Amino acid sequence: MRPPDLMSSAWRCDHCGPTPPLHRTERISSEILTATTDRAAELGFPVWCLWPLPTGWTVTGVAWVGDERSGISATALACTGPSPLTDGPADLVFVAEELSVGLGARLAGLPGPDPGPQLSELAQSSEAHAKVRTGGRPTPLWALDTPDDRSVYVGEAMGRWLWAVAFPAPAGYLLTEPVELQDLAEWQPTELVFGASSPYLQG
Repeated sequence: MRPPDLMSSAWRCDHCGPTPPLHRTERISSEILTATTDRAAELGFPVWCLWPLPTGWTVTGVAWVGDERSGISATALACTGPSPLTDGPADLVFVAEELSVGLGARLAGLPGPDPGPQLSELAQSSEAHAKVRTGGRPTPLWALDTPDDRSVYVGEAMGRWLWAVAFPAPAGYLLTEPVELQDLAEWQPTELVFGASSPYLQG
């Protein structure tokens, strides 16, 4: 990635052309999360989080895509906790993004920036595989074919893609139960617990 310079006011990739940068933090805390959610709130952009968090789960990362010139085009938030179906921790990453950003697809291990034909076919041929609530509204999600080490659900909320990427794959079971996603840009619970940084928003 090349930063803006005298020749261009946009961040640029040598292969893709103008590309908004991904901003990640090395650690997570209430102050760091608030800095991101305040920025998102100014633009009406959601930052989705499981709420209430399941027992033993913590918020472990936040990221956003954009720059001062173009604003925010995607946000991501990671949660980590114990999974009764696997040994060791499980991670869930929630991504809200505009069309053609590609952060959700990257985390999902899929080519292309958007879920595309796979989601269109699923939505026409099957019932939703998960039904979460976003901002109090029912939101259907469909499971995509992805690498074996993760499970991925995708749908639409507030006019943007909503991705839920679970590591390892069995951790996706959490989304088969009724769950609520809270937009932290709208309201950040004071009871949020923070943990060590998730590797999925670091690499």
